Amino acid sequence: MNKITIVGLGAGDINQLPLGVYKLLMQKDKRTYLRTKDHPLVPELEAEGASFTFLDDIYEKHDQFEEVYKEIVAILLTEVKKEEIIYAVPGHPLVAEKTVQLLIEKSENGVVDLAFGGGQSFLDSIFQSLKVDPIDGFQLLDGTALSIDDIQFRNHLIIGQVYDSFSASEVKLTLMERLPYDYLVKIITAAGSTDEWIKEVPLHELDREVNLNNLTSVYVPPVKDEELLNKEFSRLRQIIATLRGPDGCPWDKKQNHLSLRKYLIEECFELIEAINEEDIDHIIEELGDVLLQVMLHSQIGEDEGFFSVHDVIDGISAKMIRRHPHVFGDKDAESVDDVMEHWQKAKSLEHTEKPKSVLDGINEAAPNLLRAYELQKKAANVGFDWPEVEEAWGKVQEELEEFKEELKLKQSTDKMEKEFGDILFSLVNIARFYKIDPELAIHQTNQKFKRRFRYIEGKVSEIGKSIHELDLESLDKLWNEAKEKEI
Repeated sequence: MNKITIVGLGAGDINQLPLGVYKLLMQKDKRTYLRTKDHPLVPELEAEGASFTFLDDIYEKHDQFEEVYKEIVAILLTEVKKEEIIYAVPGHPLVAEKTVQLLIEKSENGVVDLAFGGGQSFLDSIFQSLKVDPIDGFQLLDGTALSIDDIQFRNHLIIGQVYDSFSASEVKLTLMERLPYDYLVKIITAAGSTDEWIKEVPLHELDREVNLNNLTSVYVPPVKDEELLNKEFSRLRQIIATLRGPDGCPWDKKQNHLSLRKYLIEECFELIEAINEEDIDHIIEELGDVLLQVMLHSQIGEDEGFFSVHDVIDGISAKMIRRHPHVFGDKDAESVDDVMEHWQKAKSLEHTEKPKSVLDGINEAAPNLLRAYELQKKAANVGFDWPEVEEAWGKVQEELEEFKEELKLKQSTDKMEKEFGDILFSLVNIARFYKIDPELAIHQTNQKFKRRFRYIEGKVSEIGKSIHELDLESLDKLWNEAKEKEI
């Protein structure tokens, strides 16, 4: 099996090119392929007698870099069958070189033998030019596939492959999801060579520079302003840990899982209220309050040595993948019913202990209307259900009559409560038939009552009276007025 020797051309200064690499490139008995001729060292090497086969024309054939890299590898694998060859790339062959990584995969599968001849990474020159010490923490990311979720803004960030205005624009837009438009970044082209060019620009001007090519990188300094990091999950976790820490808030330090229960319920219902109002800003605020509860419980778990927020995230991530085999696996789902079937099957496999009752698994801490709904739904799944909704309506009438009879007897409050509970339970059954969530329904009614009663209070205040001074007829008139205005 013939061999490909892979070497790096460095940053562009021939004086920095290792002697061994220089000798390989000057050989006459082996063909040398260059991924691109757009490198400042190429003219110097050609002037000294080196001969290359360039692969730049492949870039013109494809719209996606992935396809370019695949074809380059395919060509190299074809040529190496004829003879040993040399493959040269800018910088170091093992730094930001996708074609080399693809060749390594082929080598691991026994397709080709590889040897590496070294080369100087462009990172060395960038660190030197910027006077940056990577020990402080840095990231190297690909500008053609930049994701905001991958970026750690506390670190030095170097973004490669920013080769033209379009790629610079994509990088700019991604960074501006977190950074202000005037955040200062640096453009570095041909770092370490005689053609080195460095310019500091505000982020919004990044794509206005014309001096961009395949030797261009963008440097984003670490974010020092803590307020700019408020969108980062790590920042939120740090804040919660501080609040619970030795010098934190006395109230936060005092809390435990039990003491926080009521706040979680309150925040969930406030979120529901914001959703019902279709108020985006309010939804954002209330989602934050719910997330705060998750973070507080997670921090308590970490403080007690039982679990951390990463365990919480790991658990829900694994569950979502497991319960969506039609997305992450090989199952198909053409409808919502198919999805629910996959969900229930996956859920049943998670619980190896056989339930004692089909009603097991319902949250005992849930609001009682919701529990009634879930109890009925579980019973209906095994056939214990009215065939038609008309029969469920009949049950409502039956329970009403029983409640009226109990009122006539006036024997005990306990019996009246039970009969009234039967009415509510039968009404929940009606809600289930019509796919209405009874908990959300009563929540909306409560909110509507509050709005209309506050309207009455406002009107009473306008006439300079106390609400206690008006009779029921006057108050009812104001209620109907609020109703007509759809308040």
